Amino acid sequence: MSATLEMPTFQPADYKTDLKPVWCAGCGDFGVLTGVYRAMAELQFKPWETVVISGIGCSSRLPGYVATYGFNSVHGRALPIATGVKVARPELNVVAVGGDGDGLAIGGNHFMHACRRNLDLCYILMDNEIYGLTKGQAAPTTPSGDKTKSTYYGNPEPSVDPCELAISMGATWVARGFSGDLKGTVDLLVKGMSHKGFAFLNIMSPCVTWRGDDQFKTLKAKLRNLPEGHDPTSRSEALKFTRETDIMTVGLLYEVKQPSLVERLSAQKVTSLRGGAPPTTQDVIKSFYPAF
Repeated sequence: MSATLEMPTFQPADYKTDLKPVWCAGCGDFGVLTGVYRAMAELQFKPWETVVISGIGCSSRLPGYVATYGFNSVHGRALPIATGVKVARPELNVVAVGGDGDGLAIGGNHFMHACRRNLDLCYILMDNEIYGLTKGQAAPTTPSGDKTKSTYYGNPEPSVDPCELAISMGATWVARGFSGDLKGTVDLLVKGMSHKGFAFLNIMSPCVTWRGDDQFKTLKAKLRNLPEGHDPTSRSEALKFTRETDIMTVGLLYEVKQPSLVERLSAQKVTSLRGGAPPTTQDVIKSFYPAF
């Protein structure tokens, strides 16, 4: 009688690598990283079936600290790489991570298209409202009027609300969290990583070096939970909790069910196979040049 091999139960520590995070002491990204470990353990993600992809920036160092497959790509390009991975290997758990500069400035175009395509992955944006790695310049989410290394007299531009942008561009799961609220962060990470479609989680992750060492207290004082009875399926209701200034509402703002990019591509594959032999190179050329 042969023995049955049982799959191991993964603990948060099993997702840690030997690399020690090099973030500044007090950085909010530590809380996000711990949340990722706990969420993956709760979901029992197999490390060899999970991929974490990032761009460039402080938060984009995260793949090196997670014992899964990982890829630290170029600035702003996490989502195109993640798209290729998910389309080629749809059975994998794909998580993309980055900061507000990486995702909304350099990578803003890719972010919008990932939303509208309803790409089947979870995108975690660690929002510190500044360019932390390059020494404190104003970022897309830097509040208007704030003095930074690149805006000596105050930021003259209005800030971008990442959740508003995600909802408007077609993301099917949008939430806001705070790295100082570990329990809430883990809960949102679990839900986002479980969602079938494009799940966008904007986590406010204070930069104590360039945004001030009181940022945790400042953000915590603004913290508000979604009101009872909030309807996450209503786009108009979800948008009411964007562009906030004096308060910061956290929780699942928006969630709808729609076919993901992977599901639509799979359906096209079935349709093409039913149609018999695929088009030849000559057929494709003739579709552009009928007289060829």
